[in-house]
Amino acid sequence: MVTVRTPVSAASPIDPFRRAENGRYCDEMVSVVAADGAIPASDTRVVRTRHFELWRHDWQLVVRHRIPPAAIDDALTTLINDELFGPGWISGSEMFERIFTGVVLTSAPEPIDAWMLFYVNSLRRYDEASEPGGRGERDALADFASIHRHADALVPVDASVLEIGCCFGFLSLRLARAAGRSVTASDLSAGTVGLLRVVVDRLGAGIRTLVADAARIPRPDSSVDVVLMVHLLEHLDADHCRRAIDEALRVAARRVVIAVPFEDEPTPAFGHLRTIDEVDLRGWAAETVGWNWSVHEHLGGWLIFDRA
Repeated sequence: MVTVRTPVSAASPIDPFRRAENGRYCDEMVSVVAADGAIPASDTRVVRTRHFELWRHDWQLVVRHRIPPAAIDDALTTLINDELFGPGWISGSEMFERIFTGVVLTSAPEPIDAWMLFYVNSLRRYDEASEPGGRGERDALADFASIHRHADALVPVDASVLEIGCCFGFLSLRLARAAGRSVTASDLSAGTVGLLRVVVDRLGAGIRTLVADAARIPRPDSSVDVVLMVHLLEHLDADHCRRAIDEALRVAARRVVIAVPFEDEPTPAFGHLRTIDEVDLRGWAAETVGWNWSVHEHLGGWLIFDRA
């Protein structure tokens, strides 16, 4: 097996609005192509999968995909991981994010049109996703659709809400459907938050956005009813994780909702740094004073804090 390993890079941050010229997205690390045709004779193909081909052109990795516009949605994360990163052809969460961005941006001539295609397709599929264990082939988004529904049920319909580590903001968009809620979506990535802000304006969704480290939220004590950290803490080291929990408890007036995946091994392509189990959840709770808490399972582990 030939593995493309990506070194620590000084490449510039990912620009979600970088134009893909003639169906090709290029940055300092990767070129993503949405086109048919022969591989140049001077290049060496590394691998071909159902949806991708990889080869090297000089120093740059080239990824050609065969993903139609109708399939540009949040299930791309699973598709890219299963075909390229899980088998070990490519490694590194930064490369994963650049390939993901390139696939989306090569799906339409204008960057905002590509991202709106991604969001509209994803929101539709999240709404349509069947519950895990249903009949037939399981939808790639079914687990997260169920996680979003579960989180939604844990938030009062009249609450002010802060989601920390929102990524593309699909959970926040769902939470904002309740007319009585005010929702703020926060993430460390300025590019992701800037993209969400543009998309929210286009969708007419009533969501505020905030760029912030999970351990340093620029909000006063007890300033929001409910704080959510859903599939965030597995991305943080142990010290950062504890500081993020303490910060959520500081900002929340009523409830903190924490959800984590139960993994045998971290998924490096997704940026997971550690595994978390029920013992960890109960340990965090036992170290916390002034809150009632409970732990349960639903496609992973959940820790709920309620102010005493």
